[in-house]
Amino acid sequence: MGSGGKTTHQTYQTAPTAAAIQPEESDPVPPSGESAEHFDEGVATAAGASGAEDIPLLEEESDESSGSEVEEQAFQQEPEDAAPAAEENAEALADLYIEPPPDVVTPIPQTPPEGAAAGVPVLVGGADLVDSTATLVSYTDPEGKDPREVLLTTLNEQAEDKLLEALAVNEPTLVPTQVEEEVTGRLPVDEDKQLYELVAKVAKSVNHKLKNNEVPIPQHTKEYLATAQTAIQEVWNNPESTQAELTMAAYYSNWLGDISHKIDTAGAQPYDEGGKVPFVSPYEHSGTTTVTKMVPAPEEDPGSGLSASIRDASRIHPQIDTTTGTTSWDGKSRSKAWGKEYLIDMGEGWSAVYRPYSLNDPSTHEYTLRGQLEVHAPQGAGNGEEMVRRLGDLHLVNRAMTHAEGEWTYLKNNIEAQKLGSNPKIKKALNQANALEEAQLQELFHTHAHQAVGLDQDGLTKLAKEWQIEASAACLPAQVKVIREAVAQATGHTDGAGLAASPGYDPAPRASGGWLTWGRFDVGNQQPAIESAWKGRSLVHEVSGGNLAELLATGVLASTERRSAMGITSGKGMSEGSDKMSGGANSVFTRVRKTSSIGPGARLVWDDPPRLLNNTSIYGYNSDHFGALNPEGHHSMNGLTKDPMKMADFNASDNEIMFRNGLDLLGAEAPSRILCGSAQEKQQVLSLLKKRGITHLAGKPVDQVVK
Repeated sequence: MGSGGKTTHQTYQTAPTAAAIQPEESDPVPPSGESAEHFDEGVATAAGASGAEDIPLLEEESDESSGSEVEEQAFQQEPEDAAPAAEENAEALADLYIEPPPDVVTPIPQTPPEGAAAGVPVLVGGADLVDSTATLVSYTDPEGKDPREVLLTTLNEQAEDKLLEALAVNEPTLVPTQVEEEVTGRLPVDEDKQLYELVAKVAKSVNHKLKNNEVPIPQHTKEYLATAQTAIQEVWNNPESTQAELTMAAYYSNWLGDISHKIDTAGAQPYDEGGKVPFVSPYEHSGTTTVTKMVPAPEEDPGSGLSASIRDASRIHPQIDTTTGTTSWDGKSRSKAWGKEYLIDMGEGWSAVYRPYSLNDPSTHEYTLRGQLEVHAPQGAGNGEEMVRRLGDLHLVNRAMTHAEGEWTYLKNNIEAQKLGSNPKIKKALNQANALEEAQLQELFHTHAHQAVGLDQDGLTKLAKEWQIEASAACLPAQVKVIREAVAQATGHTDGAGLAASPGYDPAPRASGGWLTWGRFDVGNQQPAIESAWKGRSLVHEVSGGNLAELLATGVLASTERRSAMGITSGKGMSEGSDKMSGGANSVFTRVRKTSSIGPGARLVWDDPPRLLNNTSIYGYNSDHFGALNPEGHHSMNGLTKDPMKMADFNASDNEIMFRNGLDLLGAEAPSRILCGSAQEKQQVLSLLKKRGITHLAGKPVDQVVK
């Protein structure tokens, strides 16, 4: 719902950090000679903008928060007597963005709580990060030494070029080379292409249909079979496939042939009397086999920038105490991932790991690792603010988010969630917002050109990057107003003020475990209709393997990717490998069920789904698609919806509704019911909650929730 007083709906006029750079009293003297050439190459190129006279501006408005007044405020400063020396400029610019603006949405903690598995979420200004969110984690050291603090986040793909420009990378030319390698277990090509998982999925689906006498077998199961057959055929067709790989392909092909026969003869035999598909085990090889590997060519001079090298992708591999939910990491242990990453030396004991979009083909690598960034502080506590500041070394915005930026992110997320991006009014407003930033950037160039005098190419590039960040911050209030107005018109509101005054409009993010969520004003504004549509329907997440108490010890229902960073061992999810390829590993899975049909068994139940649906990250399918977001993956995206009203009509047994990152099980998103698999498990859960001092969940006493 809205925030009552609506103070969060106002356009914020945060004093831009460019105010710290005083303009000359007279027109600045442009650089000359070699400096001028560098300035043109480094600064003008980074701007990517045409001359100021070519940029359309907003019509002047009388509102005190108008864009023209905001732009004027950015440069109404006291003049200096003379420009400082170039070296003094460079030193001052290095610290320009260290101090956060006073009007921040989430203060950045100096010392994240040690051992907190989910970490602490913070909002970072600009649009470089997905949801503008990062998580600060302080891992306990297993040997009792100082903690290890890490910033975890994911870049938007559009920001990758900025980061890569900060690196001095030797990107080798990779050539395929066949080498002999000892292999015990599944072959690398099997794990890479998830062949066993595809075959097993078909077998499980066919058995499910046969057991429930759903004959003939439905089309979506036959599509699973076709997908698996295509993947196996690719191994047959590859001239570089080894003999071991061809033997594996034959093994899986035989299974698919048997499964195809079961589909064709469905119902001919009773399920328990030979009708079902027998258990499919993965093909395993033991011994030496020829494996094709990509070997790098000789190194070349990487040039200037942060030293970086390319290696096979990996993830932090921490450990978690399942009774307390605290997590630890030795600073070295990492688990294997399918893809490539940059290892970046940031100097002074700082480092970063980045898994780029450009090196990880979504058709062959894990989709959910693309864009993931880790920033590692030297061992010790108290690096929270510095971890965010160090993003600047990677050419990324590196300050806490202001409220104006928060509303910008809120509006952009609602445009995506409500599929408003194709609306002509919104397209025009986004173009106009970009023009405002370009105009602000040109003004910065004109006013502060003297600062480029004497800087080398690296200094000019750094200066250009900082001006881009400042231009974005200075004109943001005007941009927010433009976009809010267009979104209002696209959604049937009279104007931006009317939209901001509506009960569902609340641009303040909500903390949920170790992440933050953004609300949907369309959900808040049609709450009665949504509640009516969901009447008698619940959301359910099944918990297998007696893991309910362990799950609640962490306090969150976390996605596969989040569980990995928390130290939770793999295998807790139903199809973790496939989900990393499909994109589903970034979210948690829930299913729509009739409330009256929910039987016994360990599971989490939300009997009031509208409480969770005010979230821009949700999406769903009315069948099992492995949470697909990868258009190049093995799973169809047909039928994807982000409309909560359509989700209320889901009726397939394998439907799925996804929530990015996860759900906070002990806070505002706590389940209505926690159903235990046994009396012993119920006692474990109650004992755990009592030890944590938790007496109520979802507004009810714990003993009424845990059943």
